[in-house]
Amino acid sequence: MKLIKTKIEDLFILEPKVFEDDRGYFFESYNKKTLINLIGKDYTFIQDNESKSSYGVVRGLHYQLAPYSQTKLVRVLEGKVYDVVVDLRKDSPTFGEWIGVELSGKNKKQFLIPKGFAHGFSVLSETVVFAYKCDEYYNPEAETGVIYNDPTLNIDWKIPEKDIKLSEKDKLLPELKNAKMNF
Repeated sequence: MKLIKTKIEDLFILEPKVFEDDRGYFFESYNKKTLINLIGKDYTFIQDNESKSSYGVVRGLHYQLAPYSQTKLVRVLEGKVYDVVVDLRKDSPTFGEWIGVELSGKNKKQFLIPKGFAHGFSVLSETVVFAYKCDEYYNPEAETGVIYNDPTLNIDWKIPEKDIKLSEKDKLLPELKNAKMNF
């Protein structure tokens, strides 16, 4: 597995070694020892989630407040997304900065998102199957987020505004300046 560092500390893209032939492909999507050797940290993932979405869906920007905050290892099984992560760690030199990366069933890249970050994605393909591991359980009382079109973040979701589809809950998320954070 190849580790790709980003401009934000502790935020990594993982690119697996894929073995392909005329029968198909094989790759190791997760190996705890390999991850520890690459980043020097030990995450114990305890929950796996999967979603299916259609073109234009934007999910996020979501996170859980401490002490229920989650580290996530995200990937796409089928289709393509533009995956976005925002640094919400108040003492971080990159607070309020974001990174976006294309994740797809074809490129098989994964995004390792530590606690203290908001996460979201936009669906670029007709449909997408999105999967992720978490190191903490989902806690609805700790769940919060930042509105996808926050003017200070100015995120380009790679789809026209007219095509964006949001959940009713995501439409009510606050701007970054009004968001609850305790990281």
